[in-house]
Order: sequence, then structure tokens, then C-alpha cells
Amino acid sequence: MSQNLQAELKQKKPFPRVTAEALLSVLRTAAVLEHQLTEALKPYGITHTQYNVLRILRGAGAEGLCGREVGARMVSRVPDVSRLLDRMEETGLITRERDPGDRRHVTARISRKGLALLAQATPELEVVEQARAGQIATGQLQQLIEVLGAVRGNS
Repeated sequence: MSQNLQAELKQKKPFPRVTAEALLSVLRTAAVLEHQLTEALKPYGITHTQYNVLRILRGAGAEGLCGREVGARMVSRVPDVSRLLDRMEETGLITRERDPGDRRHVTARISRKGLALLAQATPELEVVEQARAGQIATGQLQQLIEVLGAVRGNS
């Protein structure tokens, strides 16, 4: 049974359009998920954004990525990727190396500490994932993925 967004938001008036209700539902769902994921990561001392960076850099392997490439792969856009990477380097989660041939190019890589933290935190996020989506049939999840892709369009 689906949750009634109007009741959840304690809204007395009906939504003006089904499109407005649908988009607001997506935003509300994203906020609920973001909150749960943030709470799950608190014991590890990182944010969901930092977790995303660690996953991106783990996927990049030994080659690493420049800050611009990390920013392009983020789930949520971050206005200042350089400062985010600065903070993560200060905590030892990543390393960065300036290219001697082009001093403007800096490559970021996940550190051993970052890999260990990722290995510890990932099961906590999988618990949230299962609690929120584990009971939904695979076909419905595939439809959801397709519908949300259509909403995002060419973003």
C-alpha cells in the first residue's frame, strides 16, 4: 500500500496537478533516503557525499581521477569539489598527487584508510537499502529505475 503524500505532509488541500504531486513525492523520498543514509554513516565520521567520492575513487583504481572527473561522477552535484577533496585528504581517506608536467592537474586516489572505511560502512548502507527497497519486486524496481530516468531526462 502506498503512503499518501498529502497526509504525510499534513497538507489539507489536494495537489494542483498530478505532476506536482509526483515530483514532490520524488523530492520527499530523496530527503527520507538521504537522512537514513546520513544516519547510517555517522558512526564512520563521513557524509554520504564523502562516501560517494570514496566509491568513485575505488572504481577508478590505481589511475585515480582529477577533481573535475570526480565531480562529474557524483550522485549529487557539489559546488566545490576541491575543498571536499582537501578535507578528505586531511583525514587520510584519499591521497592527491600533482602532475609534474602540468601543475594544474591533480590526481586523487583512495587510500588504504579510505578502502577500509568503505568496507566497514557499505554493509550499513546495504541494510538501509534492503529496509527501503528489499520488499519491492524486481520488476517494479526496474520500472521505477526507468521512470526516474525519464524524469531526469538528459541531466
